[in-house]
This record gives sequence, structure tokens and C-alpha cells, in this order.
Amino acid sequence: MSDFDTSGASDVLESSMSTGETSKEYFDHIKKINDLFYDQIKISDQKAAYIFTFMLAFLVSSSEGRGVFSSDHYNQGLSMALASALLAVGCVFSICTAILVVLPRRAKAVTSLFWGDWPRQRDVFSQAAHRADVEYLFDQYLRNADTLADIARRKYRFVTMAFRGLFVTVLAYVILLLVTG
Repeated sequence: MSDFDTSGASDVLESSMSTGETSKEYFDHIKKINDLFYDQIKISDQKAAYIFTFMLAFLVSSSEGRGVFSSDHYNQGLSMALASALLAVGCVFSICTAILVVLPRRAKAVTSLFWGDWPRQRDVFSQAAHRADVEYLFDQYLRNADTLADIARRKYRFVTMAFRGLFVTVLAYVILLLVTG
């Protein structure tokens, strides 16, 4: 998103300020919004990767973590079975929701800023460039901000769920340690 070069459009933007078209300030602002939303999407992916890595390391390195997936934990009393079940569910839930964060998203609306739709958008972009149509550029950024906001909202919903699962996992782990200790 931030790789999109609009340096040639700045001259057209300044002349458009007197004609009532989108002013440079609004154009700069919508570009900033796109950059910010794009960064927030990357941050949600990073958070999911941290949760996934932590959960996987926990399952690999902890005998209690691995043990909740064996039937032996469930035959040692009700409190052990409940703590084990809570830990198992928390682990699986956290890992699954972290994976859902980073899965590719299909956007409802596409713009020239999305590589997947570029073959279709190329000619429209080229025609707008020949007309020096700054409103086209503004509209592309505006529509892209809508798409990025939708993607970020969906990703952060799963990030929130993954963190909640992580909290349940930690709590269940402590309970399991108290029950076995």
C-alpha cells in the first residue's frame, strides 16, 4: 500500500485545489489511513504468530501440555480431568484462532492497490492516468481503506479470541500444576 508512488499526482493535486476536487490534505490523509490500516493488519499477523509459536513451544516442551491429550490424565480424578480438559481446549482453541488470523482474506471490493486484481485494474488505471484523474486515485485509496478496515476488523476478532484462549490455557496450566502438586 505504501509502495504506491503518487509523486506525479502532487502537481495535479495542487491545481485541483482551486477546482473543488479532492484537496492535497485529504489525499495525504487517505494515504496515511491506508498505511496505518496496512500496518495494523501486519501487527495482527505478528500477534497471531507469537501466540501460535508460544502454544506450539508449550505443547512440545511441557509434559503436562502433552499429557492432556492422553487418556491417563482423565482417569486420575475429577479435578485432574477438568483441569486437563480445560488446558486441552484452551490450547487447541488458541492455535486454531491464531491460524485463522493469518489465513488469506477475500476482499469484497478490490482496487488497483490489490495485486490480485491488477490484470483487471491495469487498463482502468492507465486511462485515469492519461486523464490525470486525481479523483480516481482518491477513490482507489478510499475503497482500499474500506477493504483494509474490514480485513483488520476480522483479523483482530480472531486475535482477541486467540488471546482469550491463551489466558484460559495459562489459567488451566496453573490449576493443573496445583492439582498435581
